Order: sequence, then structure tokens, then C-alpha cells
Amino acid sequence: MSEDDAGGEAPGGSFWEAGNYRRTVKRVDDGYRLCNDLISCFQERAKIEKNYAQQLTEWSRKWRTNVEKGPQYGTLEKAWHAFLTAADKLSEIHLDVRNHLAGEDSDKIKAWQKEAYHKQMIGGFKETKEAEDGFRKAQKPWVKKMKDVEISKKNYHAARKDEKTAHTRENHAKADSSVSQEQLRKLQERVEKCTQEAEKCKDQYEKMLEELNRYNPRYMEDMEQVFEGCQEAERKRLCFFKEVLLNLHQHLNLSTNESFHALYRDLYQVIMAADNQEDLKWWHNTHGPGMTMNWPQFEEWSLETQRAITKKEKSGKMADDVTLTSILPARDGVVSQTPLQTRQRFSDEEEQNSPFYDSLRAPTLVNGGKEDISEWSDEDTPKKCLDANGHEEDIKVKN
Repeated sequence: MSEDDAGGEAPGGSFWEAGNYRRTVKRVDDGYRLCNDLISCFQERAKIEKNYAQQLTEWSRKWRTNVEKGPQYGTLEKAWHAFLTAADKLSEIHLDVRNHLAGEDSDKIKAWQKEAYHKQMIGGFKETKEAEDGFRKAQKPWVKKMKDVEISKKNYHAARKDEKTAHTRENHAKADSSVSQEQLRKLQERVEKCTQEAEKCKDQYEKMLEELNRYNPRYMEDMEQVFEGCQEAERKRLCFFKEVLLNLHQHLNLSTNESFHALYRDLYQVIMAADNQEDLKWWHNTHGPGMTMNWPQFEEWSLETQRAITKKEKSGKMADDVTLTSILPARDGVVSQTPLQTRQRFSDEEEQNSPFYDSLRAPTLVNGGKEDISEWSDEDTPKKCLDANGHEEDIKVKN
């Protein structure tokens, strides 16, 4: 609405003119359409809020993985992660906004619209028809009187025109010597007759206009009564729209949302907690000079250090593992000693590096490091078995 349209005369003519009440009637239909427009407007805003929330979540998920796998460490990594956590929380806030806009607020408008506007079977709204009928009824008598005024005005103006034409002809005849007295007399009679007709039309015109003016107060009263009914309906719509807009403002205004403030307050605190000295100290101790080190030291030789024992071996042998030991056949009733028994017998000679013990401890390797078993006879082939308790025992094998 422009400043010129705010009051006074509208471009389409005055409200009091015949038929100009239809702009007010049309406003009823416009109110229904505006309800739909308001719903559509903020339904689109709800989609924007939803898309933004989804984008925040996707952004957070992507960069959380990148930061976790990246080289950043320490308290600054926590601060970086805090932004991603804040994005998740902000996503939830915007989803709440979306739910308010698309659900609660839209439903409220639809419910009010259904209550305020009642559709008819023949089309249109009951409120529109009531306003149209009320204005037409109030304006009908006035329109009839207005038409009488227009007709009387038209007749009066036509009579004055004829009078003027008759005077012109009379004046021309007086100036023309060729015009007879009879012709001049007829022209004068014509002027007189036109003057009388003009005065008669004038009286009729003034009478119709006076009658119209007497009816104007009644006409204005009836029209204003219907108009005020329309104004009251429009006042309710305007008040409702204002209430809805305030609700929308409340839902969209995150500056008053405590969760929104807490989100950025917590984020700020995590950022301020980032300590470069702490991070450098952590790196110093974890990847720098602060790490422990097993510096090389002098180690005396011992048999135990010659062969490294793996953790798997330390964990113990499986119950079904069987270690074969050499059992030699008895000769003349005497059990021959196995290499293991021989090794135990010469245990006192280990410190003296007995060649005999070394020969037993280190089997002869031939053919690329494989043990040479060709010297073992069939009789000397090691035999072994387990007793009832699962312990290894020698078996005498007689020839």
C-alpha cells in the first residue's frame, strides 16, 4: 500500500461509488489466500532449516574422521573436535526449528483458516457472499436514486444545449436581413420554449439531487455497518497473523535459545583450554627426547642368552604337543644312555666347554644345515612314549 493509497481517494474511485465495495469483499478471499501463502512461505523456510541441519551433520561426520586420522594432536585437537560437536548440537537445534515451522506453526494457521473461512457447495466462501449481499442491499436504493440524478442531469444539460442552440439561431436571424419576421418570430418562440424546458429539467435535476442527498446519511450508515463487519473479520485475521509471526520469530530467534548460547559458550571454553605448552610437552615425552630408552650395556655371556625365548614359547606348550626324546635299545640288559642323559651327566663340565658336550649339544649339520641322521642305526633310533600322567619316559627296546 503506497502513501497515496493509505487514505483519501483510491485509484479505482471512492468506496461510496457504485460497485466499489467489491475491493473490500475481495479482501475476504485474499485473507484465505494469504493463509496459504504464509504456510507455504515458512514451509520453504523449514526445508532450508532441515537441509542446513543435514549439511552440518555431514560436515561434522566428514571432518571428525579427517581430524582423527590427521596429524593434529593434543588439546588443539580437542578444540577442533569441539567445533564438530558444536555442529552436531547446532544441527539438532535447527531440526527443532524445522519441526516447529513445519508442524506446530503450520497446523495452527490451517486450523484458524478452517474456522474463519467456510466453503460453499456452489463455490466461494460464506463470508464473501455475506459481505457481497450486505453491500449490495445497502447500496441498491442509493444506486437507484443516483441513476435518477444522472438521468435528470443529462436531461437538464441537453435542455441547456438546445436553449443555447436556439439563442444562436435567433441572433443569426436578427443579423440576417433576408430572414422574414415570421421566421424570426418562430425562432424566438423556440428560444422561449427551450428556456422553459431547461428550467423544468433543472427543477427535476435539483429535486433528484436533493432527494439523493437526503438519502446519503442512511446510505452511508448502512454501508458502514456492513463495512465494519468486514473490518472486524479482517481485524481478527491481522491479529492472528501478528500472533503467528511472533511465534515464528520466537522459533527462529536463536539468540534467546539457551541451548544455542550454551553451545557456543562450551565451544569457547574448549578453545580457551587449548594449551600449546601442554601439547609441546606431550610431544616431547611421547615422540621426543622425553621418551625412555634402553641404552646398550655390557652383558656377560651365558647359555641362556644364546637363544632368545619368544613370548609364544613362554606361554607354555599345548597339552597335545609331544616332545620326542631318544631312547636307545638295551644291550646285555643295560639301558644305553640317551644323549639327554649324557647331557645331564656332563652338566658339571659345561663351564669347561667340554668338546664331548658340545658335540652332543650341536648336532652334525650336513646338506645345507640339516641334521645328519645317517650315523644312527635302526637300533639306535630314538623311541619315546608318555606315561599315564603325561610325562615322558624311556622305553627299553630289546633286540
